[in-house]
Amino acid sequence: MRSSDILVCVLAVIRYTVPEAQSHDFVKQSHAVLDLLAEQPGYLRGRLARSVDEPNLWALVTEWEGAGFYRRALSAARMAMYPLMTLMVNEPSAFEDVHIRDRA
Repeated sequence: MRSSDILVCVLAVIRYTVPEAQSHDFVKQSHAVLDLLAEQPGYLRGRLARSVDEPNLWALVTEWEGAGFYRRALSAARMAMYPLMTLMVNEPSAFEDVHIRDRA
């Protein structure tokens, strides 16, 4: 494989601070958002995760074939994501792979 054949992936991490009383609804809405994102071109995989140390901190983590795919998917999912926006941690969310080391 030539270096030009290597797929440069984008890891997208959107963190949320969710009060315990809202966690059930948040999980349901996040599943719907992930389902919608999974239908978008360039989507590779995604998951919803919760901090083991701070149970109010959640992360919606997705992987994409590139930044353009991720940004277009966000536009397509904007309405589904809207109810969760007040819970988002305001920080950059897209990270480009620099080095990957799989398990031996």
